[in-house]
Amino acid sequence: MKSDICRNARLSVAPMMEWTDRHCRYLHRLMSRETLLFTEMVTSPALVRGGALHLLDFSPEEHPVAVQLGGSDPMELAAAARICEEHGYDEVNLNCGCPSDRVQSGAFGAVLMKSPELVADCVTAMREAVDLPVTLKCRIGVDDQVPRDILPDFLEKISAAGCTRVTIHARMAWLQGLSPKENRDIPPLDYDLVFDMKQAFPDLHISLNGGVQDLDTAVELLDRGLDGVMIGRSAYHNPSDVLLEADQRIYGADTPAKTPATVVHDMLPYIENHLATGGKLHQITRHMLGLFAGRPGARLWRRYLSENAHQSGAGADVVLAALQQLPPPEDV
Repeated sequence: MKSDICRNARLSVAPMMEWTDRHCRYLHRLMSRETLLFTEMVTSPALVRGGALHLLDFSPEEHPVAVQLGGSDPMELAAAARICEEHGYDEVNLNCGCPSDRVQSGAFGAVLMKSPELVADCVTAMREAVDLPVTLKCRIGVDDQVPRDILPDFLEKISAAGCTRVTIHARMAWLQGLSPKENRDIPPLDYDLVFDMKQAFPDLHISLNGGVQDLDTAVELLDRGLDGVMIGRSAYHNPSDVLLEADQRIYGADTPAKTPATVVHDMLPYIENHLATGGKLHQITRHMLGLFAGRPGARLWRRYLSENAHQSGAGADVVLAALQQLPPPEDV
C-alpha cells in the first residue's frame, strides 16, 4: 500500500451521492492539500457494461482521490477496478455500507455485510487486477445481526483477502423500515465497538465514520488511537470549518490556512474554464453555498448565489458579486 495514501487517510471526506462530484472535490482540494477525497459511488455495471466512463472524469489537481465502486460480482469489480486504475485514481474502495433500495436491489452496498465470503472474493479479485490499494467501507452490521458477533468475522475475512484499510460507519444499517436518510441518523452510534476492532486488528488501518461534525472531534478520535476519521455531511455543508485547518491540525503543515474568501478567488479560473467548455455556473456554485457557514454574511452569500447562479449566461461575475455581499475580507 502506498504509505502517502495511508497518511492522507488520517482525514477523508466521505463519498456522497449527488454531492462529491468533481466540482465539489476540486473545491475541497483547494481547502486542504492533504485530505483524502472520494468520488460518488460508481457502480461496476455502469463502467463495465454501460461504458459510462464519463463518471470517472476528474481533474489532476484532485489527487489524492479515491474512487468508490458498488458491485458484488468479483470479476466485474476487477474489470471496473482496472478501468479506474487506467483513469489515474489513487485508490479503489468497495462500498459495503450504502443502505438504499437501489443498492439492495443490485445486491451490493450494506447488504454485503451478510456475505463476508463474497466480499472477500471481491477484494481478492480486485487486488489481483490492480496495483492500487483496494479498501472497503462498511457498517457495523445490518438488520438483526449482532455487531459484536459479526463484525470481527467480517474484518477477519477481508483482512485475509488482503484488504489492509477499512472505514467503518459506526452504525447499524436497517435495510427494512428505514430510509437511507434515516439510516444516517436513527441507528445509534457505537464508537466503542470501532475502537475494540482496532485493538483486535492492530495491523488493520481503521477509520471511523458517522456523527463526526468537526476537526476537534477528529483530532480527539485520532489521539485515542484510530488511524483515520471520515467526515461526511459536515464537510459538505460547512467545509471551511472542517477543511481549512485540516492540513495544519491533522497533518502538521506549517503553511497558513486559507480564508473562505481566498478559496472563492482560487475557484475563479476553474469556473471560467468550466463555463468556456459549455458548463453551467450552478453546477459548481451549488457546492460553494456553505463556504461561509457560521460567518458574517453567510446568508447573503447563499441567497445571492442561489438566486443568480441559475440565470442564463451567469458567469464568474456572479460569484464576485456574491462575495461583495459579505463584510470586507479581513473580517471574514
